[in-house]
Amino acid sequence: MTSSKVELPAEVKTDAAALMASLHLMPSPVPNPEIKYTKIFINNEWQASESGKVFPTYNPSSGEKICDVQEADQADVEKAVKAARAAFALGSPWRRMDASERGRLLGKLADLVERDSAYLATLESLDSGKPFLAALFVDLQGTIKTLRYYAGWADKIHGLTIPIDGEYFTMTRQEPIGVCGQIIPWNFPLMMMAWKLGPALCCGNTLVLKPAEQTPLTALYMASLVKEAGFPPGVVNILPGYGPTAGATIFHMGIDKVAFTGSAVPRKEEERRGGEEEEEWRRGGGRGGGEEEEWRRGGGRRSGG
Repeated sequence: MTSSKVELPAEVKTDAAALMASLHLMPSPVPNPEIKYTKIFINNEWQASESGKVFPTYNPSSGEKICDVQEADQADVEKAVKAARAAFALGSPWRRMDASERGRLLGKLADLVERDSAYLATLESLDSGKPFLAALFVDLQGTIKTLRYYAGWADKIHGLTIPIDGEYFTMTRQEPIGVCGQIIPWNFPLMMMAWKLGPALCCGNTLVLKPAEQTPLTALYMASLVKEAGFPPGVVNILPGYGPTAGATIFHMGIDKVAFTGSAVPRKEEERRGGEEEEEWRRGGGRGGGEEEEWRRGGGRRSGG
């Protein structure tokens, strides 16, 4: 199956009985899907956790264990942030890449998601418990369209020239922020991943993303598609695990931008940690503008939804 689009005959669309009788025309889940990826994805490589820990993920409709997944913690976060910062460094393949090429890679990623949509919808249904057709026609279609939307924006982000008094030339330039720490919830794993990943990559950022510990499988499969699409190493890093450990991406000093969707608990913890780090910086005597900017870039206190 190469596409999730299904066109039903006109008479079927208007006749409930005919619609029920035509259910055999609808796509079906992949029977006994192979779980291909359960490791941490850093620098375009699959890696075991530094601690050697794993955690189980379950089918919520039956309570049965699906598989064990490598559990990332602070040591893995360090590796992922290091890889993301190297990928964002001036002169790296990602930073030198034309905006139109970034758009092409996002478009390629959307094509690969569409190619594997039946498998991804099966995996999403298995891991999150939602019906297969809902995952296929809502989650997958939303994911594909989101990626294509941001693919189209990649080479249309630009600054302004501004008329001012005097013999001056004034312009603005839009630049990527840096390394984005991203946390997504369990209810719409693929769509939330696309909503976070799409705009970040469109603008030229790199990212470290933690999927919800209840639903890590589609995010890990998406990582394989990121590599297949041709994104350079370190641009996308996926850390399955728990909030207090892998979720520490929010608090890492190498993160420039935070985006998370979930409960208020991570936000409160972020504010608490941010206040402690700022106070520590002030106690250290860092009053210069350069040092303050370095703290702000390193501390990642700018957050987004």
